[in-house]
Amino acid sequence: MNKLSAINIIKILMVAATLQACGHTEAKKAEVETTPAQDVTSLKKGVLSTSLDIPGELIAYQQVDLYAKVSSFIKKLNVDIGSEVKAGQLLATMEAPEYTSQLSGAQSRLQSQEALYLSSKATYERLLETSKTPGTVSPNELDLALAKQKSDFAQLESARAASREVGDNRNYLQIRAPFDGIITARNVSAGAYVGPTGKGSDLPVFTLQEQKRLRLAVSVPESYTGVLNNKGEISFTVKAFPGENFTARITRLAGALDSRLRSQRTEMDVINKNKRLLPGMVAEVHIPFSGADGTFVVPAKAVLNSTQGVYVIKVTDNKAHWVPVKTGRSANNKTEVFGPLTEDDIIVKAANEEIRDNSDIKVNKPTK
Repeated sequence: MNKLSAINIIKILMVAATLQACGHTEAKKAEVETTPAQDVTSLKKGVLSTSLDIPGELIAYQQVDLYAKVSSFIKKLNVDIGSEVKAGQLLATMEAPEYTSQLSGAQSRLQSQEALYLSSKATYERLLETSKTPGTVSPNELDLALAKQKSDFAQLESARAASREVGDNRNYLQIRAPFDGIITARNVSAGAYVGPTGKGSDLPVFTLQEQKRLRLAVSVPESYTGVLNNKGEISFTVKAFPGENFTARITRLAGALDSRLRSQRTEMDVINKNKRLLPGMVAEVHIPFSGADGTFVVPAKAVLNSTQGVYVIKVTDNKAHWVPVKTGRSANNKTEVFGPLTEDDIIVKAANEEIRDNSDIKVNKPTK
């Protein structure tokens, strides 16, 4: 092959390469031109308000099982299931003959000791008066009389304490209501042998509940505890009254997570003066939450969940850039995102993997 032929071949190859490059560029331009324009939006900070619907339970504001304080027999029951009682009201009386005997003995000893003390006191006072005449009473005799008076007085105080103790024990033969409420259980009848738990009847004599005010207890998941507003108001429903909403106020937060459920116990106070709601009812609780101010909120479809991670697609100079983000809460087709973003960044409203990273992209006019 001569020199002229080699030069011609080189020229032909150069022309072919140029034509191929031009064709590739034209194809790429045609591909971009035929790709539909993407809807984009300007990134703004906002507040995402959400709500959480979780089950809860209504419980009595106060509840107590009432046992007999001493081993005895039921003499009389003054109330029954459903009875409304006031604080201090007598609910039941018991009888225990041994306490009557003990009280009689204690009172007898007290009376005897009072007589001894009064006698020794009178003796000392007479000797003291006589001692004013010189030589009639020796100092030693006077001191012995004073000591006897003090000893009898100490014995008297001991007898009084013993008598009060037996009297207090007799008061244990009465069961009184510790607070206003309703008797929700009666487990014994007249004549039954009762006593402290584990002795006599194992069941309480009565169960008393306060129902004019209830507690609504719910377990709030960990992800919502950071935005839970104490003293906030919530609404709830119960199956017994379909279509009717009730309100409650958040009053107590546990301040710790349950190790098993990873949730925080939260209690709300429910005013229940008409006593329509009953302890033990299951409630469907609707808790509103307001997100933190200054968080980027984007359309839910703008978040791309790929095998490589979670991204939003930012558009800069008609180029698509995948920006890694972390997502927060979602509500009303919007999602909180956290990442290397700034306000007024342009992002694709409906991200998909067909929009490749660093690829050319056509966009429509950004929406607010």
